[in-house]
Amino acid sequence: MEDRLLAHIKPLLVTNGKVVLPDQVVDTAVAVVGGRIDRLLQGEEAIDSWLRQHSNAVILDAEGKYVLPGLIDIHCDAIEKEVQPRPNTLFPLNMALLEFERKLPVHGITTMYHSLSLGVGLSLRGDHLLTGMVEHINDYRAKRSVIRNRIHLRFEVSHMAGMPIVERFLKEKAIDYLSFMDHSPGQGQYREPGSFERYVMKNQGVSQEEVRVIVDDLIHRREQVNASQLQELSRLAAVQGIAIASHDDDTEEKVEQSIHHGVSVCEFPINLETAKFATARGLRVCVGAPNVVRGASHDKNLKAVDAIAAGAADILCSDYHPSSMLAAVFKLAEQEVAALPAAVRMASLHPAQALGVDGELGSIEVGKAADFVIVDHYEGLPFVTNTIIGGQSVYRSSVRY
Repeated sequence: MEDRLLAHIKPLLVTNGKVVLPDQVVDTAVAVVGGRIDRLLQGEEAIDSWLRQHSNAVILDAEGKYVLPGLIDIHCDAIEKEVQPRPNTLFPLNMALLEFERKLPVHGITTMYHSLSLGVGLSLRGDHLLTGMVEHINDYRAKRSVIRNRIHLRFEVSHMAGMPIVERFLKEKAIDYLSFMDHSPGQGQYREPGSFERYVMKNQGVSQEEVRVIVDDLIHRREQVNASQLQELSRLAAVQGIAIASHDDDTEEKVEQSIHHGVSVCEFPINLETAKFATARGLRVCVGAPNVVRGASHDKNLKAVDAIAAGAADILCSDYHPSSMLAAVFKLAEQEVAALPAAVRMASLHPAQALGVDGELGSIEVGKAADFVIVDHYEGLPFVTNTIIGGQSVYRSSVRY
């Protein structure tokens, strides 16, 4: 598909922008040829020379706005809500994907690792819907795309019956990222007594009796977890070059266990001590952009800003709220928690590095895919005016005054 796209993409020159490079913000023009960043041009003479060589180039005036690399979201389960916005209310998978995908360039997200859960047993998270969505996304992206659609398979480790599904997806390279989760009550995200039950009752509309059955089943299945089988999944992922993440680690012991299972990314550590330990052990630590924007965890766990300020987190993801990604980046810069290039790296280059795609994506550098967004501000809030993916405009907006 990429080859077909490149055949009709005209050269592109983005001028008059404040371009956010990996380590600095510079006034430069970004030249694109064949869907890739060809040159960074400074000065009228260099720009004129390039335009003489590419007389059919499209010129896009950034008008002094920021030019950022496209955001890479490695964990977002919002597509599940697009399929099932309310309990027992399902929409067609093809409609859900089309509608959700076209929202993402508006938020500056150019690569999305759609996070699909296997084994939680709630909402969309049933085996048949999970496998159907994985197959649908893969079929769709082989034919066309607006953004770069990828798949993050979130595997509940207590769901041993789902092992063959994960093995098949790994062998077929049908997924791009894998995480091991444990949502059983009494530890991790739900270590507070009754927190799991309250969450399920509120979000799934089940009764106390029904949630008691869910809890009993989950605890029973958790006791059956086979560590050697998880090791086999880890081996298969390594063969395919697929990164593995842990989820909701709350102790140093959990981090060590995750490393033993081949994990390289620690998602949403529950407390600062665990985040610091994971970082010290060489893991990439991912925190939620909604947490940054709101200033707190919705589960009263670790404040993302505290981890970032302590040097114990280096990746942002949208978790469940895609519009938070861009807002979090600029909030970190505005509050001087991180300089703007460093904040941008958390949502672009660092996730690309963690998932092994930084040779192609994640920063505005010569030779990489031309994925970038132009960002303006209104009353202190950033908003995207243009999104370019692979040198092609996929989103453009204007404001009436």
